[in-house]
Amino acid sequence: MRGIWRALGLGLGLAVMIPGGVVQAQVRTIDPNRAVDGDLATPPPADNPPPAAYRDEPVPVDTDAPPPITPVQQAQAEQRATATTQAADTFKRDDLIGAGEDVFGKGAAGFGGIIEKILKEQGQPNAYIAGREASGAFVVGLRYGSGIMTHKVEGQQPVYWTGPSVGFDVGGDANKVFVLVYNLYDTEELFKRFPAAEGRLYLVGGFAATYLRRGNVVLIPVRLGVGWRAGVNVGYMKFSHKSKWLPF
Repeated sequence: MRGIWRALGLGLGLAVMIPGGVVQAQVRTIDPNRAVDGDLATPPPADNPPPAAYRDEPVPVDTDAPPPITPVQQAQAEQRATATTQAADTFKRDDLIGAGEDVFGKGAAGFGGIIEKILKEQGQPNAYIAGREASGAFVVGLRYGSGIMTHKVEGQQPVYWTGPSVGFDVGGDANKVFVLVYNLYDTEELFKRFPAAEGRLYLVGGFAATYLRRGNVVLIPVRLGVGWRAGVNVGYMKFSHKSKWLPF
């Protein structure tokens, strides 16, 4: 009897142990976050389109574009521009003859000829002076003059001049004078002393043109006098803003 109860107790103990082991083997640890994410459907991967293929197309050539300028063409263009600028800043033949006729009278014989001769050899001036002067000389002479200078850029202003005239001069003159002025880019450059060698340049009809120069500035006075002047005058002409009675 005792053996029977022992066998039953052993069988019950085994029965109790077997379910506990099975239950223990079936228990797993589950991450709640992973469990929730697992319920969500995984989106399919996005379809990335392949990059567009670009072809290197040639740039169209402008057949109407002008050819490049060569150094020779550039130099020629600059020379033409300089010549145009200089022509715009100088007085032409008709301007000078018209202004000179206001001094000597319209149609003065010989004036147009001497102006043309000077322009041919010296070019066009950028200023001129229209005025009068009185001088008398025997061995030592004195000259006084006054007039209006007309500058191509700076306009008009009165000018005066004096100077000795030493040479073999005979007679007394009451001259009208028309002075061509070259390379005068600043009118203040006129108001200085200009050495003269009169009788050097031109004689046309009753007109005489002489030559004075200081630096690059050249003056060519054209005179039509009353009386006779012979020989070569040497000396200078000194210009000023105001009238002066002392020529030296």
